[in-house]
Amino acid sequence: MLVRNKKFISISLIVLLIGVGVFMFRDDLLQLAFRPTDTDANTGVNLEQLTDNEPETIANNLTVPWDVAVLPNGELLVTERSGRLRLINQDRIITVDGVEEVGEGGLLGVALHPEFDQNQQIYLYQTTRLSDDSLVNRVVRYHLDGDTLSDPETIINNIPGASYHDGGQLAFGSDGLLYITTGDAGNEDSAQDTESLAGKILRVTTEGDIPSENPFNNEVYSFGHRNPQGLAWDDSGQLWSSEHGRSGLQSGFDELNKIEAGGNYGWPEIQGDETHNSMITPVLHSGPDETWAPASLAFADGSLFFGGLRGQTLYEVTDYNNSPKITAHFRNDYGRLRAVVINKDSLLFTTSNQDGRGDPVDTDDRLIKVTISSLRN
Repeated sequence: MLVRNKKFISISLIVLLIGVGVFMFRDDLLQLAFRPTDTDANTGVNLEQLTDNEPETIANNLTVPWDVAVLPNGELLVTERSGRLRLINQDRIITVDGVEEVGEGGLLGVALHPEFDQNQQIYLYQTTRLSDDSLVNRVVRYHLDGDTLSDPETIINNIPGASYHDGGQLAFGSDGLLYITTGDAGNEDSAQDTESLAGKILRVTTEGDIPSENPFNNEVYSFGHRNPQGLAWDDSGQLWSSEHGRSGLQSGFDELNKIEAGGNYGWPEIQGDETHNSMITPVLHSGPDETWAPASLAFADGSLFFGGLRGQTLYEVTDYNNSPKITAHFRNDYGRLRAVVINKDSLLFTTSNQDGRGDPVDTDDRLIKVTISSLRN
């Protein structure tokens, strides 16, 4: 009887230890159970994970960084959503007046004037609160002299704003014009209204004027967007944009789009591979079960790169004009990734783990550098 009791106690202890182990590591087990397969059944592209790179941390303890710009002298500018512009090399902070950080809004994109060497002008996308308590987004041009920001001039105003879906990316094309991404600000139907500035890619001159070639005789360049946050041109001069798909319980269908002047990209009428009238389907999408939450876009060495917030990955897209292949770098290594920019032969990318949706470590948020060549080793 004593032997049987000992056996019973031993078996009970083993079962108990197994149960404790499952409880302690249940999140890891669930993550393994629901990890995407190597081939995404919805897009038909390979989803390969590479993690054998050695990135270098350039800066620690940033506060929700959103975008990065590289000055001609090598200085790195980082916008922080709270309304601060950081000069990384100088370890200085400039406070930008009038910024309202709320939800996904705040100080977002930054772009340098094409003739920055001569005029030291930069452009900032920012959310502000009006006297009636409503939110709008605007693009303001400043003069940057060392660590001093002066001479603010609003280039475009009254872009619909909200706690969510504010867009926010700025980029100058080779045509010398400024391209601006805007979100639908929670009003889905506005994306299909070419008279509204919400849910669009806009195009204006350096002064904020409307180019004569714009397709709707206003600032709108393309429409039917939900929340685009990435802009980049490939080596043929083609404009691309990354865009957040649906959210909530039905997350997924994030997009990579080839942008055409006057193009209708379908939100909220279509998503994924759906078609309707003359609406344009994405070149690549994440499908209904995978969420990238793409928060940037950059082109280098034949690839398009973007950071994934919910995807917690640096994504690389190759052969995008034919049979796109998407490769995942650093999956889950750094948490949520947002800005991705090119700096010579390297990529700079930021974490976004302090934005209320991440799991920050002591050094977050970070600005990280990785050579492009190391991603291919």
